[in-house]
Amino acid sequence: MTAFTGTGSLARLIVRRDRVLLPIWMLFLAVLPLSLASGTATLYKTDAERQGYIDDLGSSPLLLLFYGTKPTDPNLGALIFWRSATGMVIMALIGVLFVIRHTRVEEEAGRRELLGATVVGRHAAVAAALVTMAGASLIVGVLVALGMMSQDTPAAGAFAMGLAWAAAGILFGAIGAVTAQLSEGAGAARGIGIAALGVAFGLRGAGDVTTGLSWLTWVSPLGWIYNVHAYAGDHWWVFGVIAVATAAVTVLALRLSARRDVGAGLLPPRLGPASAAPSLSSPLALAWRLHRGSLYGWLVGLGVVGGLLFGGVAKTSADLLADNEELTQIMQRIGGRSGAADVFLAGTLGLGAIAVAAYGISAALRMRTEEAALRSEALLATGVSRLRWAASHLVFAFLGPTVVMLVTGLAAGLFYGATTGDIGREVPRVLGGALVQLPAIWVLAALTVAVFGLTPRRAPAIGWAALSVCVVLGQIGAALQLSQALLDVSPFTHIPRVPGGPVTVVPLLVLTVIAIVLVVAGLAGFRRRSVPVT
Repeated sequence: MTAFTGTGSLARLIVRRDRVLLPIWMLFLAVLPLSLASGTATLYKTDAERQGYIDDLGSSPLLLLFYGTKPTDPNLGALIFWRSATGMVIMALIGVLFVIRHTRVEEEAGRRELLGATVVGRHAAVAAALVTMAGASLIVGVLVALGMMSQDTPAAGAFAMGLAWAAAGILFGAIGAVTAQLSEGAGAARGIGIAALGVAFGLRGAGDVTTGLSWLTWVSPLGWIYNVHAYAGDHWWVFGVIAVATAAVTVLALRLSARRDVGAGLLPPRLGPASAAPSLSSPLALAWRLHRGSLYGWLVGLGVVGGLLFGGVAKTSADLLADNEELTQIMQRIGGRSGAADVFLAGTLGLGAIAVAAYGISAALRMRTEEAALRSEALLATGVSRLRWAASHLVFAFLGPTVVMLVTGLAAGLFYGATTGDIGREVPRVLGGALVQLPAIWVLAALTVAVFGLTPRRAPAIGWAALSVCVVLGQIGAALQLSQALLDVSPFTHIPRVPGGPVTVVPLLVLTVIAIVLVVAGLAGFRRRSVPVT
């Protein structure tokens, strides 16, 4: 038996456990650049038009912070690689979280120790998580490349772009393996991993935005990936740097894993008080302690940063009309020149709402996590009723997304209003565009609650599958010319296009009622079934 014995079996187990969630995020990420490329190719048909688009976007330091330095070649592929750069950041984030989920989370739950008692090598768990993440990342990379080739872009650039996306997931998956060795808690490991990604993003952004500090992009692992410059040079040698760094980080993770006990971390844990503080005397207080980290992350990540990005790009989207006659005619038909920013804001707020729906589903699934870990049983054995315990988590499943969308709308409205010089007019309009998305978000969270109450084992699969259906229908449904009846399956189809469009109250009320009925059904089922169902 070697240190890697059982790696293949554990990798197959990971694929089986994530057989629903894994294909969802792979498909979602693969579709992003394709949908962006197809729309851009229609609106910007010549190099001159694309160069004007690049120059307009590149004039904003905020956009350079997210997209990196402007491409030197205005071809379609280079433009899409630049514009979809945030997709590589998402790949990196998934790499960190995926590896931590299948290493540190397994140890925290006690399952790693159980598997370790069988014929499994010391490094098998880490290796299996890294191999699975690498395989999934490469599949996403191939799909991205094939999608770009379908838009008549050169094959070399397409595969350079696909490999860059895959490299982001693989490299930061290895970084996640290192952070998983540091703390004995999964939450702390995630925090360290996300902080590492944030530092890498900040260094890369500072190098791209600040004159004289361009060398900072080469300090950041994200900077290496951005500097592949697919379709605008195809710097293949950068992948050599990434491969060496990934191998070094992987070796570090394996060596750190060998120096600690199963379930322990290299960093000493900070012990809490012997007795709970008075602030933890209620189920809601405990739920706040469990949910607050995720809520803070969404508020900063999407609420503040995303809102500022939405507001900053909205003004630029209106300016792009000047050099694009076809786009000007489209916007004039739906509201004139001022309609460009409204259409952009409505579209991006809709995409943001789908992301926030993922947060709502995750918060609702926390009940399933607590039940499967047998922690809810101990709490319900006290004087806490089932409904009171469930309600404490539902506060974050429904009010949490409300707060995130509220902050997103305020941030986008303030930034866009500042660029147009009319904050008083734009803030309520953009805020309304954010809040109008809430009934659709609530429906997905409520569906998860209903399944949790009636058949808890299927709650994660059905919740994430419902979100994936909404993503597919919203992103490529119209392009595939699907019937309106099929598109209406997604609750986001019924949301008014605000700002800029008319507000119809009836669909919002119907969606809200559906959400209420689903929650009531879930709570009724939870009251009657056995606890726990593991």
